[in-house]
Amino acid sequence: MIASAAPAWVAAARARALCAPAAPRMALLVGAERVGSVDGRIFDQIDPQRLLDKRCQLSIVLHEGAPAWALPAGDATAALNALALALREAGRCGPWRDEQLAVRSAGGRRLATVERGAVRVLGLATEAVHLVGCTRDGAMWVQQRARTKANHPGMWDTLMGGMVSAADSLPQALERETWEEAGLRLAQLDALAPGGQVDFALPSDEGGGAGYMVETIHWYRATVPDGAMPANQDGEVERFERLTHAQVQARLAGGAFTPEAALVLAAFYGW
Repeated sequence: MIASAAPAWVAAARARALCAPAAPRMALLVGAERVGSVDGRIFDQIDPQRLLDKRCQLSIVLHEGAPAWALPAGDATAALNALALALREAGRCGPWRDEQLAVRSAGGRRLATVERGAVRVLGLATEAVHLVGCTRDGAMWVQQRARTKANHPGMWDTLMGGMVSAADSLPQALERETWEEAGLRLAQLDALAPGGQVDFALPSDEGGGAGYMVETIHWYRATVPDGAMPANQDGEVERFERLTHAQVQARLAGGAFTPEAALVLAAFYGW
């Protein structure tokens, strides 16, 4: 797309996407490596014995001159998942998905995995993939999220948007999510190419408002050939629509798209 002047909503959306936590947070460590952050008050609602038993071994240490919560590095996956269960039992966890996401150091080294429902509450960095699907005649395929979705139900999204699980590389996540959400194989698409990245760091309402979302979205673009119709496979999409770019931009201006999709599409349009 040829870049044009950015609409007024774009700057405000970018400011909302990168903002400080709503309340003070303590660093969360695995061994000596910082992996996330927590609202310290949330642990007041967990049975103290759960924080001391051998599955968790959660303790307070000094990190860069400030108190931090630390888990042992030896079996970090078990410790993180025990902590996720404790948060769930206290009603302070996000939606439970029985899906593991990678837990990485600040430098990107994989240290462990954890249940997806706990990542926002623990301020862990995550990755997602989005696909902007256009047509040969200048239109775009978009999806309306199912009204049963925990986040942004009924809002509009790119052709596909999904998390990168611990079992996936980026190409694998792109392939799996494109099939599950849109019923399309990457081999069916033309001119598939990476578009760039969009970063988010902002307060999240998960865990009763104690979450902090830290996410990098890797977005891609492709042409959906004539005759290839998106068809949802996993029940998480209400419907698909084929819109002109003018219609997409009007819905963006009206706030109809999720915050993530809005900034992906702003990048696609060169704003």
